Amino acid sequence: MVSPVPLDRQLCFSLYATSMAINRLYKPMLDAMGITYPQFLVLGALWDEDARTVGGIAARLSLESSTITPLVKRLEAAGLVTRTRDPHDERQVRVTLTDRGRALREESGCLSDAMIARSGLSIEALDALNVEVTRLRMALADGGDRDDREA
Repeated sequence: MVSPVPLDRQLCFSLYATSMAINRLYKPMLDAMGITYPQFLVLGALWDEDARTVGGIAARLSLESSTITPLVKRLEAAGLVTRTRDPHDERQVRVTLTDRGRALREESGCLSDAMIARSGLSIEALDALNVEVTRLRMALADGGDRDDREA
């Protein structure tokens, strides 16, 4: 039997604790923008590709549509997005940025600046780290899909 790995040497804990530290770093800036971190992620998905469906946003963020819907409703109430039924498929709800939602993209640049300043890493090092973490996420997600198919 393999001995348990101490918590500080477990990658899952390191990634979790780092995510929490990033959230704490971002919180004051997001508060000033009037949005939460999950709302920021929804906006980020829309900044990458506007007029996504709720399901498309959920897929992009690896979340369930039922998690996205209340976030989108709050963003709509804040005047950052609009929701409309897709004219080609009324079961689909399209989420589109308002001018105010698009303008928030520029304002959110302070988050990257804070990350660079606080981390002590270069932009290149942060980019390389992001590539590796993304590669890990994709491998784990793909592996989970494979396991589900084989069961």
